[in-house]
Amino acid sequence: MADHVTPHFQNTSGHESIAIGAREFMCIGAKPPFDHPHVFLDMGDETEIVCPYCSTLYKFDDTLEADKSSPDDCTWTPQAA
Repeated sequence: MADHVTPHFQNTSGHESIAIGAREFMCIGAKPPFDHPHVFLDMGDETEIVCPYCSTLYKFDDTLEADKSSPDDCTWTPQAA
């Protein structure tokens, strides 16, 4: 069983950029049903990455917990199957 869940983030509100506390995460674009294919993004050693589907700019912020974002309305929790 997985020891952690990959955080998911979305940009329904159309923010210019989103600060997140994870370097590896899933971007879903907007909240369902308007989401794009859920894409895994990995910043590696970088501090920023742009989603290739929705062009949202994500910026790593080490003061945030891994599953948190700023603005905080950009965190998305998937429903259990």
